[in-house]
Amino acid sequence: MTAASTETPSAAALPPAEAPPAAADALPRAEALGDAVWRALGTVLDPELDEPITDLDFVESCTVSAEGVATVRVRLPTFFCAPNFSFLMVADAYDAVSAVQGVTRAEVTLADHHASAEINGGVAAQAGFVGSFEGSDQGEAVAELDDLRMQFFQKAALAGQDRVARPLVNAGAGPDELAATNLGDVPPSADLSRMRERRAALGLPHGDDAPLLIDADGNRITSAQVPLHLRRARLQRVGIETNGEYCKGLLAARYPAKAH
Repeated sequence: MTAASTETPSAAALPPAEAPPAAADALPRAEALGDAVWRALGTVLDPELDEPITDLDFVESCTVSAEGVATVRVRLPTFFCAPNFSFLMVADAYDAVSAVQGVTRAEVTLADHHASAEINGGVAAQAGFVGSFEGSDQGEAVAELDDLRMQFFQKAALAGQDRVARPLVNAGAGPDELAATNLGDVPPSADLSRMRERRAALGLPHGDDAPLLIDADGNRITSAQVPLHLRRARLQRVGIETNGEYCKGLLAARYPAKAH
């Protein structure tokens, strides 16, 4: 009888070690979750500029750990950006990121701002705007920001009417035609979708049968009112866009090595 061999196989003969399935899947999952968090941040608007904070380059960093902890750092064009606007962006970013499936904890902070401590502490504690500034040496807040948000949605909805109507005007549409035009008559566009979203947030008509041109209460603009209404809408649009370009310039000057 031949004795059994006790020789140990060489390392080369051993099959390659396989990583545990959980470890092998962790990186792709974290990357996918990071993409989802970034998309969520893309829904957060600068209330005054009506643009996503991701497009404005206000997100300085965004990371997601293998454990699902999302860490976001927000920056703004100046040290003295209005605390109410700043709070809205940070609080909205926190809510958007926290709602992403797979995120176990959201840590959203505002950098380089005179009220960073109040805003960061208040958002983390879900204290609201008034609670965040209670007893602060920056001054105390007297009201929450829901009404302010609606005011900016109203401005954005008005500016959107100019964006959507302008191509029709350039194509020769007159007051009578514009007054009779409904949203369903307008070719689909990003500007149209954006205006519908702002109107929906305000509870204003935004379906296909809704008038293109409406007043602040949602009433159809008459043909006699069209010229003045469009002038007001254009002034609102130009004001928002001019302010946006100014803020982008300030951001680039403040963070020259980071802004892009």
